[in-house]
Order: sequence, then C-alpha cells, then structure tokens
Amino acid sequence: MNDWRVPGFTSTGSKRPDALFGTPARMTRAAGCRVWDESGREYVDFVMALGAVALGYGHADVNRAATAAIAAGVVGPLPPVAEAELAEALAERIPWLERVRFLKTGAEAVAAAVRLARVATAREEILGCGYHGWLDWCQGAAEGVPAGVRNLFAELPFNDVAAGRELIRARAPRLAAVVVEPVVVSEPTREWLQMLRVETERAGAILIFDEIKTAFRLAIGGAAERYTLKPAPDLVVLGKALANGFPLAVVGGRADLMNAANRTWISSTLATEGVALAAARATLEVFERDGVCEHIHRIGTRLLHGLHEVQRMHAGLVTGVAGIAEMCFLHYATEDLSRGVALRAAERGLLFKRTAYNFVSLAHDEGTVDRALAMLHEALRAV
Repeated sequence: MNDWRVPGFTSTGSKRPDALFGTPARMTRAAGCRVWDESGREYVDFVMALGAVALGYGHADVNRAATAAIAAGVVGPLPPVAEAELAEALAERIPWLERVRFLKTGAEAVAAAVRLARVATAREEILGCGYHGWLDWCQGAAEGVPAGVRNLFAELPFNDVAAGRELIRARAPRLAAVVVEPVVVSEPTREWLQMLRVETERAGAILIFDEIKTAFRLAIGGAAERYTLKPAPDLVVLGKALANGFPLAVVGGRADLMNAANRTWISSTLATEGVALAAARATLEVFERDGVCEHIHRIGTRLLHGLHEVQRMHAGLVTGVAGIAEMCFLHYATEDLSRGVALRAAERGLLFKRTAYNFVSLAHDEGTVDRALAMLHEALRAV
C-alpha cells in the first residue's frame, strides 16, 4: 500500500502515527471498545475515534437506525422529516437549543456560530479558548491564513478570571463573540464561567460554548448542563459523540440569534443526509435510557484513580495526570518517553493516547480498565 498517496499518512491529523503510538498502522474494523488492524491484531482502545464514540463502536441500536436510513435512500431533494424530529428531540432534552442547524463537522459548526455572532453584533473580533478546528478564523499561527483574518482572533486564557475580564473589556466595542471550550485539560472554575457570562453580556458580545468534546459525555447537554451556567450560553456547538461516530454536528441556541441564519449563508449539501440524523436520534435515546453519562463518569473515575497510581509507582517517568474522569491522559517526563510508552502499550494490545485525551465509553467496564492499567504498568517498566 502506498502511504505517500495521502500526504501526512492520513487525512485526520490526530490519527497520524507520530500523534498516537509511532508505528504506521491502519484499522480494518472496530466493535465495542476494541479495534483490529490490517494484520489482524486486536487492541483495547481508549482513543475512541478521538472522542467521537461514547456508546462503543457499532452499537446495535445505532446501527439498526442507520441501516433503516440507508434503506430509506440516505439523501433526497427535500428536507427530511428526521431533521425536524431530531431538532425537536434535542430542544426537549437541551432546552437552551431553541433553534438548531445541522452540519457535518465540528469545525464548520463552530465557524457557523461565529458567523451568526458577527451577523447579530455587526462586529468582527473573536476571542477563543481551546481548539475550535482547522478553519481560517481561529488558526492564527497556521501557514496560509491571511493576515487580515489572523488579526481578528485572539486567545483567551483558560480559567484566568482577571486576564479574561481585561481582554473582553479591552475589545468590547469590536467584539462579536467569545468562543470557549469549557473544559481544557481541567475543569473550569465557576468564577471563570460566571465572568464569561457577565462580561459578554456587558460587552454586547455572544458567548459560544464549543461542546464538541463535552456534550454527550460530561452530560447530554455538556458542560453547560453539568455546571448549570445561568443564563445559558447564547450559542452552543455539539459534535463528536452526538451521533456515536456518524458525521454530524449542531450549532444551536437562542432563537433570535439562530434566526440570523436567514440573513447570511450557512449550508451544506449533506447536512441533512438521513443516516447521521437517524444515528443521532438513536444515540440520544440510548443515552437517556441507559444512563450513559453516569456509566462514563463511574468507569472514567476508576481509570483516573488508576492513572494516579501509575504516576505514584513510576514517578520518575510520569510527571502528572491531567484531565477529568470522562477525558484524561498522562504527562511524561520527556516526549521520547511518551512515544516509547505508547508504543510499548500498543505492542501489548492497548491504544492509549499520549496527549489529550483518552475516553471511556459505555463499552468499557471495570475489568477492561483494570487490564489497561496493568498494560500501562508493563509498558512503563519496559521503557
């Protein structure tokens, strides 16, 4: 197979060999919390498609819904009934999603939220905190981004109340939106979240929560639900686990802001294809029926406690444990060491990401976590 046909080995940057465990490998199938590579080798997986799968790969209920949508034709010339049904189901479960638009990726959904904020405020500048995708508006350091676009975006530090307040107030007359990932390695303080809410309202700017990773994981409604921010963010973006691995994202929020979509152009040919819409509806039903977030928190807590024990037993190699129960990882003494441990773990049948984040799912149980921790201990002893 010619690896050079796809520049960088793969089209998903976070799946390239040097980002994971160093050895070129491609998968052929996945089920539950396990994947198999092209040589037939089986791995227990904690990468979980970079957090896009929270029920486990190939969940039966989601697959049945997707199969029925395939049989129904997938796409067509008219908007599908499934679009309106999913919008209603999301609004019923996440009431601050008064109106929604569907897209395919988190990156374009966050970009849509920013566009809506600019329409609503007639301003251009954006403050961002976290990772919001690869598009020009937020990639100030990337080659190929025009300088004029770069200058409209600035970073807002996570969990720094004083610095955040100062940045928002300094840009207030020109500020369209503040876009934040509400969890960046650690939990947000309530003071920081409340500062964002108060200062954006004072500035007349739009507060956008990028819940791509946190929705359908910390809670169905993400960090805005877990931390009960009131008033809720003006706009919210959901993605990743929303459809348990099928490509779908949502931008939603206040009706007046979302109705601005009629004054600009936000559209995608496959935004309303039926398979992902059906998968998302089934995913939501499983989350509500099976208490998925509670399971993820419980199993994730077991993993997080185990990682602290790993750090204690390998103090010279592991310098810290980062993240929260639902999404966590280890800090290593050196970059080379982190690569070595990830490679040794993979050799033992464990895919464990060496940077942010590792994810548990409904398919992980206590025994799976305990075996994974044992493999991490072995990998650390091996290096």
